Amino acid sequence: MKYYLIAGEASGDLHASHLIASLIKEDAEAQFRFFGGDNMQKAVGTRGVMVQHYKTLAYMGFIPVLLHLPTIMRGMKLCKEDILAWQPDCVIFVDYAGFNLKVAQFLRQQISKGFLHSKLYYFIAPKIWAWKEYRIKNFKRDIDEIFSILPFEKDFFEGKHHYPIHYVGNPTADEVREFKGSRVQEFKNSRVQEAYILLLPGSRRQEIKDNLPAMLEASAPFMKNFSIIIGGAPGIEPEYYTPFIKNKEGIKIEFGKTYDLLHCATAAIVTSGTATLETACFNVPQVVCYKTPVPKLMRWAFNHIIKCKYISLVNLIADKEVVQELFADRFSIENIREELRKILPGSPEREKMLADYKLVHERLGEECAPDNTARIIVSLLSSSQTN
Repeated sequence: MKYYLIAGEASGDLHASHLIASLIKEDAEAQFRFFGGDNMQKAVGTRGVMVQHYKTLAYMGFIPVLLHLPTIMRGMKLCKEDILAWQPDCVIFVDYAGFNLKVAQFLRQQISKGFLHSKLYYFIAPKIWAWKEYRIKNFKRDIDEIFSILPFEKDFFEGKHHYPIHYVGNPTADEVREFKGSRVQEFKNSRVQEAYILLLPGSRRQEIKDNLPAMLEASAPFMKNFSIIIGGAPGIEPEYYTPFIKNKEGIKIEFGKTYDLLHCATAAIVTSGTATLETACFNVPQVVCYKTPVPKLMRWAFNHIIKCKYISLVNLIADKEVVQELFADRFSIENIREELRKILPGSPEREKMLADYKLVHERLGEECAPDNTARIIVSLLSSSQTN
């Protein structure tokens, strides 16, 4: 069968590459075309074609998107035309809501006119439970099936909006389990063990600029007993970090070793995002922080507009405050330092957090997300072709 995938950023490229590998296991005749990245290209091998790299379209924020709107629109036009020309059995959207939902709407119109006969699937749904909940109408109208990686999304889609979805497991939990099973012994044997605090300041330049200085200042008093290591983000050149660590003795930075570093970290300070869940999956106590502009306004918006109780995936999955969330008006060097102190060895807060992580692990389950998704997709497509 023919599969068309659309991923618009690094994390989507990674998760989509695992899904491609699982689809190949389920469907020996699988062929692919895709918008994505290097991981997807490696996964398809000779079975598919990259139509466009996500880096040509990966713009975040109002101003960057506005400045590059002609480029984005050209990419969207190419995507639509290529799908119509190739006539895949299904189109699989991977996160990247702003682009993907517009393409899905167009494709649904073409299906209704008889110009296309593809099934439209969504793997890793956008977080409309947090904001832009009105997009539920787009999913009900345009998407045939959603494959969710967050267990609490079933209550949102099915309970609140009466729209059935599949919870297939969580790719981050899959990846951590795979790492622990295959590479951890090698790492243990090769790395000099030391007590250290890990700083994960984000994957984008603005996140690093906003959060890393406070992380460094907050952790500085603990350097007598712990090393401080920064986990460098993929795609960010090492030179970008230089101004932040200049004249700071003893600060280390390592690239491409996030899981290695998490496995042996004593504690971590983490910018909100997928890294918070990765940190929990490695059972590393953490402080979650995120600097925002106009902090008091952001706190008001979170309390009155954003429709979720927490910002970290750890707390959202547990449905309770497992980790401290220091964002908006709670973001400060003093607060980060105090919460970090509480989760170092010997504190009751540390033991409580580790105990609460067990609830997160239980709710994530042990299902393999890409394998489950691939199995369901191939089954659905096979059934539709025989009917």
